[in-house]
Amino acid sequence: MTRFPKEMTENSIIHYTLHGDCFFPDLGFPESPRQAIGRYGRMRKAYLEEHHPGLYTRLILSGKLYDHLAETDQVCRDRMARMIARMADAEGINEELKASDQLGWVGRMNSIRQQSEEIILHELIYA
Repeated sequence: MTRFPKEMTENSIIHYTLHGDCFFPDLGFPESPRQAIGRYGRMRKAYLEEHHPGLYTRLILSGKLYDHLAETDQVCRDRMARMIARMADAEGINEELKASDQLGWVGRMNSIRQQSEEIILHELIYA
């Protein structure tokens, strides 16, 4: 009876380890710098899981899912900040309005933020 080695390497590329009576490849994901994934990254992940499982699986297996989610989150936050500033300028919302009518300013800024978020979700998260 032939005894198998506990470990083996094929073509010096893939390393296998014996588990029971089968050899399994030692797979690992490449290390990448980790940054926090925010709200938009989590929303993108949930969308990919539910509506695009093939792309989701491909990103996981290639080790690029985390980078994709972190990049999506950063792009969404940057674009949201720029869009809110532009829309507030276009509607004439400034510090004078804030000083004279705080509730009016808050209501208009919330409206702008919600409009911007709808655009972000439609164009970047659910695309």
